[in-house]
Amino acid sequence: MPETNRKQNYDVVVIGAGAGGLSTAVTAAYHGLSVLVLERDRRCGGATSRSGGWMWTPRSEFAHADGVDESIDDIKTYLKAAVGDDYDEERTDAFLRNAPEMVSFFEHETALQFVPGTKICDIYGQLPHAGTGHRSVGPKPVDGRTFSRSLRKIMAPQYWETSFLGMGIMAGPDLQGFLAAAKFKPHGWWHSAKRVLGYAFDLATTGQGMHFVNGVALTGRLMQSAVDLGVDIRVEHRVDDLIQDSTGRVAAVVAETPQGRRTFKAARGVVLAAGGFSANPSMRTEHFPHNRSADDHWTLAPETADGMGIDLGRSVGGVLDISGASPAAWCPVSLFPYRNGRTGIFPHIMDRAKPGSISVTRSGRRFVNEANGYWDYVTGLNAATAEGEVAEAWQIGDSRAVARYPFGFAMPRPVPKFPFLRSGYLVKAATLDELADKCGIDAEALRTTVEEFNRHAREGRDPAFDRGQTPFNRYGGDPDVTPNPSLAPIDRGPFYAVRVRQGSFGTFGGLRADAKARLLDSHGSPVHGVHVVGVDQKNLFGGHYPAGGVNLGPAMTFGYITGRELAGVGNAPTADSTRAATTSTSPV
Repeated sequence: MPETNRKQNYDVVVIGAGAGGLSTAVTAAYHGLSVLVLERDRRCGGATSRSGGWMWTPRSEFAHADGVDESIDDIKTYLKAAVGDDYDEERTDAFLRNAPEMVSFFEHETALQFVPGTKICDIYGQLPHAGTGHRSVGPKPVDGRTFSRSLRKIMAPQYWETSFLGMGIMAGPDLQGFLAAAKFKPHGWWHSAKRVLGYAFDLATTGQGMHFVNGVALTGRLMQSAVDLGVDIRVEHRVDDLIQDSTGRVAAVVAETPQGRRTFKAARGVVLAAGGFSANPSMRTEHFPHNRSADDHWTLAPETADGMGIDLGRSVGGVLDISGASPAAWCPVSLFPYRNGRTGIFPHIMDRAKPGSISVTRSGRRFVNEANGYWDYVTGLNAATAEGEVAEAWQIGDSRAVARYPFGFAMPRPVPKFPFLRSGYLVKAATLDELADKCGIDAEALRTTVEEFNRHAREGRDPAFDRGQTPFNRYGGDPDVTPNPSLAPIDRGPFYAVRVRQGSFGTFGGLRADAKARLLDSHGSPVHGVHVVGVDQKNLFGGHYPAGGVNLGPAMTFGYITGRELAGVGNAPTADSTRAATTSTSPV
């Protein structure tokens, strides 16, 4: 249908097609509203599609089905200890009440299905009521053939750097199967062979992998849910203006489209879900530490995460709030130089916790518990970096660690290391002194650091940083290594290193919003007609990172809250009704 004849009046206009925007769109459409999603990129998904897809959603029906019956107060106790003075009572209450309802809604009423994170632990296991599993859900893998070609055409592909040659690998049994192959375990070889042969068949028959996992499965299932409910999704539509009516209410948006500028009316409201500002160099320079140029920070978010949603919100009275522990969802990254000139950005998510490696700055000294969360790693790196210097470190490992586990972007055996050595991504040396010389690290300090680390690692201890002392640390290690699955000496040459830089999954600083995700002005009053979700919204946990999935969990939940609010279907459920609903429901 020609663009000029397509509908331009809707109940809701959503700006951005990541988890928050799509959650809003699906919820609002389910409750009978007409919804338009405008995505400025040519593909939907944004940073969500590049993520692991896991959501922190305590007290879901999956937890109850497994006999884990926690109260809201249990979760609050942990969050208050982890977040401290940045704890947001009102919004946290709304999140904790609605997260279980959100999971049940999508599981039973839409194409989005989940798998439970039964073994995924909260990061700070030493704090009261820290979770040791059952607080997360992830998207169930899906066969891409169930989606239409037209839908697949506007879906973001698997992020190459977190795949195996384009084949997505899901955290949990899937990943463990591949790691078992690196240890020459028969079941690992069998699992890997099945997955690789299936991927080869998909490439031969469709030109791409069809086993969708992680963030791609999440956005794909959300998009299918939206299409099923009649949501209009349009790509390559950049919104650059919000229009207010005579009462000051935002009633329409103006977008640049392939057919020219178009105005789209929103009878119920506009939703900002454009992905934050982590890809905006000037805003990073202003708000991120140790950022003097565009090359000082590398984000996993796409180029479209340039602050457009923030600008739109501010144009109608919204406030950008950078207060809190950090302005971004930090993640350590390394850069892989492809032969075609492209630079790949690899997130160091799970390799840091594996035994036989440590991280040091150029001083040759460690600066963090490497097995803690990725946010903790960069926070420690930033603190260890002097003012005016670039935040960077080196991950150091011996030959056993590099053979058995992923080491940055370098895969474990049987994948050869020469492409990574040839490109300069990996540095290899016969001795630690030679490695230090090649990397520009203080050789004497590195030698002392490794000797001290090894002495304690053989006993399963890490007096400097207590690595391996929490369930989160141990889960990320190797269960075959004793007495501490996160520790092993670095003593078998040759030795390897990869340079690690400051990176992020997205921003924590964002527009102020209330518990109903309504945009707030400088006086704390709602800006009529505008909601804000995802990372356009100021981070719920005040710039802290208490558990994996604390970006996507709130994004999905506040999208659900917003959709219901726009549809006028009532207030959020009470804690008692949530417990009753989730207890009486069994997972599909």
